Amino acid sequence: MLPKESLVLRSRVRLARNLKLLPFPHRLESERARMLVKAVEEAFYVSKAMEENYSTHRMWELGRTELLVAFEKHLVSAKLINNSDISAYIIDKEEDVSLMINEEDHIRLQVMGRDLNLSALYEKASKIDDLLSEKLNFAFDYNLGYITACPTNLGTAMRASVMLHLPGFTLTDRIGYVSQALAQMGMTIRGIYGEGSQAEGNIYQISNEVTLGVKEEDILYNLTDTIDKLLDEEQDHQRKLLNEFSLEMEDKIYRSLGTLMNARLMTSKEALYHLSLVRMGVETEVLKEVDMELIDSLIINTQPGMMKKSYGIELNEKERDINRAKIIRSIF
Repeated sequence: MLPKESLVLRSRVRLARNLKLLPFPHRLESERARMLVKAVEEAFYVSKAMEENYSTHRMWELGRTELLVAFEKHLVSAKLINNSDISAYIIDKEEDVSLMINEEDHIRLQVMGRDLNLSALYEKASKIDDLLSEKLNFAFDYNLGYITACPTNLGTAMRASVMLHLPGFTLTDRIGYVSQALAQMGMTIRGIYGEGSQAEGNIYQISNEVTLGVKEEDILYNLTDTIDKLLDEEQDHQRKLLNEFSLEMEDKIYRSLGTLMNARLMTSKEALYHLSLVRMGVETEVLKEVDMELIDSLIINTQPGMMKKSYGIELNEKERDINRAKIIRSIF
């Protein structure tokens, strides 16, 4: 079995900030909101290196496909897209940093990685936060901490999250137990695209819910420690499934591999289902010749927006299903 870190798809630390004496985005007039975008840019682009490595994307100038692609790559949120007439985002070339402007809050800075080193992500986010605070006057209260549009984000205004592949918990019907246990610890579990989304492909996001009255370092430590233990349990469930239902599980894994290699039509949901089982086969070393990075790239690249971008034309549902199957076949 591969190391438990292989179950981590993506990690993120997000900071929410608002400017003093300025209405939250949902009460902000369009002209003032776009002026805020300029103000954030002026505070952010303070050196030639920043200008070379980062770029601004004004949502009101982007087409629907570009917005959808950014969402599927987890660079922006659904809320930012809903505010596309006043919102923008700044990203780096590696797409590991995304600074969303005029989402639910004036600024939502997120730094992303591919392991459990949340402290490193927070350190990077904190440096950018310090840079912005040199020119922007953030709303802060001694008792309440950073002031946010939603009271649940008061305090540190920090949300840390990790995207995990948890087929063992799902196939043994233990996700409900995980959700209850996390809730008792001040954490939550959501689907692949965060709040309000479904857990397609056995992919879940786990994040802290409590932000008030606790230090950033404690949030990161508790979340990392909890997920570390959760991954141990996930691997135990995977081992149990393979030990007790060896033939059945191998059959499921190889059937999914066969479907991906031969299907002529493939919906997005079906692709995630089969890619998840094949990924489990790699994690448990039932499949030893399939590249994990290949699977993870397909999870993103077979989403509707990414496919439309690749083909450069509008595709109807059936055309997407045909071409999705073709892409997957060619890769495998």
